[in-house]
Amino acid sequence: MELKRERVREHLLGVIDGRRPGDAIPSERTLCATLGVSRPTLRAAVDELVATGLLVREHGRGMFVAPDKITQELVAEHRAAGAPRSRGNWTSTVLQLRTVRAGARIGRRLAISPAAELVHVTRLRHVGGAPIALEHLHVPADLVPGLTAADMEGGFYAHLRERRGIRTAHAVQSIEPTVLSEEEAALLEVPVLSPALLFDRTTSDTNGRPVEYVRSLYRGDRYRIVSRLALGDDTTGDPAADAARGGAWWGTVE
Repeated sequence: MELKRERVREHLLGVIDGRRPGDAIPSERTLCATLGVSRPTLRAAVDELVATGLLVREHGRGMFVAPDKITQELVAEHRAAGAPRSRGNWTSTVLQLRTVRAGARIGRRLAISPAAELVHVTRLRHVGGAPIALEHLHVPADLVPGLTAADMEGGFYAHLRERRGIRTAHAVQSIEPTVLSEEEAALLEVPVLSPALLFDRTTSDTNGRPVEYVRSLYRGDRYRIVSRLALGDDTTGDPAADAARGGAWWGTVE
């Protein structure tokens, strides 16, 4: 099963990546023709990108790439950050596993050619039997030949380490608010346009090679992020600088 809005969103994100803040993007009519989707489907994806601050609409003029966002890092690059597992019994259901071309945007994330093959896995994460998150994982196909849905049911990083000899070392992750489409909401068993947390993560191995790009949607009514900051005697008095000096974050399901 392919989530139609996910395909439209990925195309729009690629368009945004190739432009600068303030640049116009193609019209709705052009995008609908290019993607072969209806205008309501396109507008749903555009609405989400407007809500998350990636696009802006100007009445009578069209759609434009939004100004750059101000980013606050929770953990400084030189500090290690632990991510303890959230409480509860986590399970996964693979909805789709297929081999596709990387494309320009994900190819850049994984440092591979746009024509290179990758494995795209869509899975639903549960805690205590309740759906909590919808994940889209992208892994270079040559790293995981013969990957099956059963391989994804357990811990994927454990699979990489024990079956593929790949040890993950660090990741860069962003977290933003968003809302759920009709398809996403149905899978997560919440009303349409319910709030959610959007996680965007690129993971690299011990050699600095990108091995995974993940885009995840977590239910906003069941998931939150807690940040613990270590403040030493060498604080500067600047809250932003002191907060960036170090800390660890993890998610909690309630």
